[in-house]
Amino acid sequence: MSDTTLADRLSQVAPDVKINPALGYAAFDADNHYYESEDALTRHLPKQWRRRGPQWAEINGRKRLMMGGKLHGFIPSPTFDPIAKPGCAHDYFAAKLEGKSLMDVMGDLEPIRPEYRDREARLKVMDEQGLGASWLFPTLGVTLEVTFQPDWEAALATLRAFNRWLLEDWGFAYKDRLFAAPVISLSDPDWAVEEVEWCIANGTKVISMRNGPVYTASGTTSPGAPEFDPFWARCEEANLVVAPHAGDDGYGFLGEMWEPWADRSGFHVTALQKCITSQRAVPDFFAALVCHKVFERFPRLRVASVENGASWIAPLLVRLYRGHAQVKGHYKTNPVDQFHEHIWVTPFWEDKISDLAKVIPAERIIFGSDWPHMEGVVRPLDFLDTLDGFDGAARRRIMCDNVAELMAAANI
Repeated sequence: MSDTTLADRLSQVAPDVKINPALGYAAFDADNHYYESEDALTRHLPKQWRRRGPQWAEINGRKRLMMGGKLHGFIPSPTFDPIAKPGCAHDYFAAKLEGKSLMDVMGDLEPIRPEYRDREARLKVMDEQGLGASWLFPTLGVTLEVTFQPDWEAALATLRAFNRWLLEDWGFAYKDRLFAAPVISLSDPDWAVEEVEWCIANGTKVISMRNGPVYTASGTTSPGAPEFDPFWARCEEANLVVAPHAGDDGYGFLGEMWEPWADRSGFHVTALQKCITSQRAVPDFFAALVCHKVFERFPRLRVASVENGASWIAPLLVRLYRGHAQVKGHYKTNPVDQFHEHIWVTPFWEDKISDLAKVIPAERIIFGSDWPHMEGVVRPLDFLDTLDGFDGAARRRIMCDNVAELMAAANI
């Protein structure tokens, strides 16, 4: 399907969408979220993994998750009920609230809303929001792998159970509007191929994975290592969009190296941690894909960076070019051109997107609201406020048509 027909198709599958007059078409949000049900990790977990897998425990009167006997501290309230309101931390992440902590700005929590866990309720809300379709990503599901280490086998069993829950509760292409992304790990190359085959058989259009080095039985390695070629080959063959999404990237060790005394539980953060860990794993991950020639071996592969922001891109492109100029004969083609050809990006709403368009083509920028998370926008189309300076054609590409080109090959 051509990119000029997506809005028409969305109007057919989503006739009740209230079109924003500033757009004139239904938007496609490439970064929406749900909040997992309490049995999302356990409903389909085989009995033999229950001791090493996720377990609920009551600690100081609160329900907490244990992963392989260890407290999962990345998300301090994994029941998600009550939960922070969408976009309540907007000004905090814009650095407009000097001296305020994240806990300060969360405000009063509210009972979980039906649309956070029910797909029919979600579609009705999307109609009100002016969204024709959305990619749906986990909240809890993108934080699992790191906590389990070194028991990567238990992590794989839990992710497999999670993906079965996801298909059951949300579907992978529900009514051609909700495209939930199952989570894949490369810790076992054979497992990764088996899991992606199951995803394909069940209608997956987009898959997600962790931004970070791969945990294996012998240590860590690059996602571009040769043993993962069968996985990348299958993604290319099936025209899947591979969408690494922010979560626990495993780079917390950097903070531990410098501040072994710091409290890193829940939403606690230090000034140094912000400096040395923020957006460090993401450019390393994408550098590994390019430098280890994944795109040279798989020239039709499409990768979308979701909820990773965009401020890391310009410095990375400089480093990629230096490697090209100073390591003779390493690449077949300029790695900057490879990045431009194969990688799409959802910038944060607080990024200066007009500056981003100077270093990557506007055709590679896609709209992601992060709704309903507290660090996103209050309403998805509030993202339009960041597109001052773009003409109507460019805004349409970012808000809808660029995702259309990505999804066309996946038979949206």
